[in-house]
Amino acid sequence: MIKAIAIDDEPFALEVIKSLAAKVPFMEVAEYFTDAFKAIDYLAKEPVDLIFLDIKMPDISGIELMESLQQKPLVIFTTAYAEHAVTGYELNAIDYLLKPFAFTRFLKACHKANEQLMLRQKNAPVVDSIFIKAGYEQIKIVFNELLYLEGAGNYMSFIMNDGRRIMSRLTIAEVISLLPGDVFVRVHRSYIVNKTKVDRIERHQLHIGQVAVPVGGAFDGKILL
Repeated sequence: MIKAIAIDDEPFALEVIKSLAAKVPFMEVAEYFTDAFKAIDYLAKEPVDLIFLDIKMPDISGIELMESLQQKPLVIFTTAYAEHAVTGYELNAIDYLLKPFAFTRFLKACHKANEQLMLRQKNAPVVDSIFIKAGYEQIKIVFNELLYLEGAGNYMSFIMNDGRRIMSRLTIAEVISLLPGDVFVRVHRSYIVNKTKVDRIERHQLHIGQVAVPVGGAFDGKILL
């Protein structure tokens, strides 16, 4: 499933994308933004696979927005101005949709994005651990030994199966980008869990051993074991 957002200063344009995306079975558009700066704030906290991005917007262009991001998702540019196409492709855009676009053209762009993501996953090296900075040390975190993570402001605590609680100065968005998405899932605005370590799930919490981890309403139903 592709997780996407859409950014366009015209509400009608976003409604078009919303209507078309609803027909694509492998696509989930999580948020829609008319304010590009709110979208930038969202992307700092919530990593996504793909952005549908208008190029010509007030205050900041779509191209400037992409250049400002440290973690760059795939992008499909949407615009009414054909002259921006070359610049869009120079930024390695997956596709360029010229408004108004039909569903068949939209679907073709979505398939391109899906193929690119599958190719990345296929070629990605197998990683079973990461190193994180804790104080003046770099500590190895083995994924299979990590039970869950708890966030507090700009710090994350890594709770290990041997009882250690390792704290590092990282945001939850930064941590999500480091963890394998098929194993770790965010269940609350402050918690990420290792799905393989969950013993049971209740309506508003889950259990890992003797520990109860809250499940936020926005994340309810997203734990697929």
